[in-house]
Amino acid sequence: MIAAVKRWHAVFYALLFFFPPGATAADDVSGAARELARKAAAFAGRGAAVAITWHNMPSLESISAQARTAFDAALPESGVRVSDAAPTVAVRVTVSQNATQFLLVAEATKGEEHQVWIAAWKRSETTAAPAPGLALEKKLLWEQEEQILDIAFPAAGMLVLSPSQLTLYARTGSQWESAHTVPLAPSKPWPKDPRGRLRLIGAGFQALLPGTLCTGAVEPAWSAECHPSGDPWTLESGSRALLLADFDAARNYFDGRVTTQTGQRKTVAPFFSAASVESQGRTWWLMATLDGKIQIFDAGLDPAGAAAAVWGSDIAGTDSHCGGGSQVLATRPGEAGQADGVQAFTMVDRGLEPLTEAAEFPGPVLALWTSGGSSATVVSKDARTGKYAAYAVTVVCGGLP
Repeated sequence: MIAAVKRWHAVFYALLFFFPPGATAADDVSGAARELARKAAAFAGRGAAVAITWHNMPSLESISAQARTAFDAALPESGVRVSDAAPTVAVRVTVSQNATQFLLVAEATKGEEHQVWIAAWKRSETTAAPAPGLALEKKLLWEQEEQILDIAFPAAGMLVLSPSQLTLYARTGSQWESAHTVPLAPSKPWPKDPRGRLRLIGAGFQALLPGTLCTGAVEPAWSAECHPSGDPWTLESGSRALLLADFDAARNYFDGRVTTQTGQRKTVAPFFSAASVESQGRTWWLMATLDGKIQIFDAGLDPAGAAAAVWGSDIAGTDSHCGGGSQVLATRPGEAGQADGVQAFTMVDRGLEPLTEAAEFPGPVLALWTSGGSSATVVSKDARTGKYAAYAVTVVCGGLP
């Protein structure tokens, strides 16, 4: 719904609850933002400089981020430029909501002239809130002095990947004992914050490292071989979806070159991690990019918006479908070296909503990888003892379908 209002301050709060009959409705947040951007551009005049400020409640940060993306893209298309230096027009955009609608309000000032436009679109009938009984279950898997990059459990034991070695442990009674070890000697030094990924393929395995690939088998006999490699990493999201992504061997992130399950090659912004999520009958990919945002892509990896930086840089998809769509696990933004947490989210109206309380860890989360089913592997460093620990974090539906 789009409405133009000249006497803004007198009628704003009334407009949160009432809109003139006959006005047209926007389809979604992107459509509303583009419509207001076009009106602001027409008010400013072609070639004008426009300065923009945004205001919203913290709970609407993800909606606001999507609106900013669409609004900023539509202004240049309408012949104006965004600039804080000597702007012709100042625009203040507020994101709000009432009982049935989301609201986008743009107040523009040009000299002594003022103009306000309000756009509204329906809120989804499905609201994402922490569901009764839905929770995260945390289980300690392994602890050691050296950094853990990843951990996996083939039928014959436990594989632990560290910067210096790959180790197969066998269970003896209630204890894990080292059975085989492969020293890792990279052709080039690891980056400052090395990352690694273990993948089980039948009785075999892959260990993906910066510029290095190790392959081998656990059964019927142990074998392992490591060699320099620039092959892309395989990123699973639960057991439903996967991507091939090129890892920057000199850094600790993916450089943006990806290949979809259908073989399409795409180039996106460099990212730390990616996860697939199902919502309202559609599949989406989420990527934690280097600028701290969560970029949203459709199943074909075409851009579909952005969400606010309410997460950390590690995300992982699961197969869990508690109460409807699937869940994605995400770390929270925090200070280096501090305690951390992992929380389950789902996507509603291309916004990211929490579904559980966070599973807490005694230090920073250094790795978060999907491990299939409803679980993910979390590696954390204890801020008190300095030891590294790997955990399984599982989405528990608690009776939800």
